[in-house]
Amino acid sequence: MTTEAGMPEFSRQHAPDRLPPDGFIGTVEATEAERAALAERFGLPSIESLTAEYHLKLVAGGPLVRLTASFAADVTQTCVVTLDPFAARVEDSFEMLYGPAADEYRPGQEIHLDVEASDPPEPFDAAGMVDVGEAVAEHLALALDPFPRKPGAAVTAPKGVELDGPDTLPNTPFSALAALQKKSH
Repeated sequence: MTTEAGMPEFSRQHAPDRLPPDGFIGTVEATEAERAALAERFGLPSIESLTAEYHLKLVAGGPLVRLTASFAADVTQTCVVTLDPFAARVEDSFEMLYGPAADEYRPGQEIHLDVEASDPPEPFDAAGMVDVGEAVAEHLALALDPFPRKPGAAVTAPKGVELDGPDTLPNTPFSALAALQKKSH
């Protein structure tokens, strides 16, 4: 989701050509309005805090930029079992490589790629910048539990159906029908 100006809700841009030779170390913190917009984007009741520490450094003198970041967020999620909201802490770290879009490379330009890297470089944003805020927001979304469960919430089986193991429903599609058939005989 983007703002009316076409920017992501939590944007913190850095120009690759303005990075010092030793890189840039910084911190970002989402404002109340940014957290509310991100909560809406991710389908969360709320995000109480979102902070990140990061390091941007040119790789082999450029044009690639490596972003190394760690973040912490206090969020409110909705339990998939009870549908009650509950507080959760999300912490993670990540590393990304940025570079010009493929059509921006100049013939003869030397590019150094890390063969150990699992992903190709992300293109700079439309303005030719590295958006640390958006990278943090995307990684927060990835770090959220897709099936959040409030501490102590347990799955209960329908009457007459036995659980296959602790807190799991039977794994065969016709288990419930079999249980009903046993009951009727």
